[in-house]
Amino acid sequence: MYRFFTPSSNISSGRITILQPDLIRHIHNVLRLKAGKDVVIFDQADNEYLARIESISNKSVVLNIKEELKRTFSDKAFLTVACAIPKKSKFDDIIDKLTQLGVDRIIPMLTERVIVKLDSRKAALRKARWEKIALSACQQCKRKNIPVIDMPESIGSVLSSAGFDLKLIPSLQGKRRPLKEVLGQVRLGSSSKILLLIGPEGDFTDDELKSAFDSGFIPVSLGSCVLRVETAAIAAAGFIRLYEDR
Repeated sequence: MYRFFTPSSNISSGRITILQPDLIRHIHNVLRLKAGKDVVIFDQADNEYLARIESISNKSVVLNIKEELKRTFSDKAFLTVACAIPKKSKFDDIIDKLTQLGVDRIIPMLTERVIVKLDSRKAALRKARWEKIALSACQQCKRKNIPVIDMPESIGSVLSSAGFDLKLIPSLQGKRRPLKEVLGQVRLGSSSKILLLIGPEGDFTDDELKSAFDSGFIPVSLGSCVLRVETAAIAAAGFIRLYEDR
């Protein structure tokens, strides 16, 4: 069954009115859905509805709510991934895959060895594009909540973040512990908050690593192979989520 997102402001009194032009075109011109078709609608508040299309025009899609679907609450930790921005459009893929893996918050991170340079305008445009990619991934994988995508932040700002129960930093140098070993020594649950740092091509600098260790980050290993930025982010986040399912 098709599944679409619309803001909760478009849902009222048993009716849903889709007003997003891109989504209207997709429903009307690409999927060619007709009145009487049942679809699933979800919003940013984790609400989900089974709804029937009443009418479709070039300006709106109106639906009647048939049933409010039961909300399910996750027993997994709130996972934040702060990832150095790689070259080209690789961060688009990182957003897509981390969304599918159930990462709750993604922080595009600027470190000393990050080559990408973003002024405030470019950063805002990138953020808007990443949010669209995350939304599309949610619709595809039937995820009910949309991850938070932050504006790009410096590593110094990320390191100063408070409120995390477990802070992990995969690295290529120094004494490290297997990720599985570290996870096995903590009790994770829905109230837990994990922050995972993923470094740039060439790894973190010595000063960045020292600052991370001083801030309470635990150095971990992702295996014997040197992974690309996007591979490391997906592998580490995926392992954490799979470990919680054991």
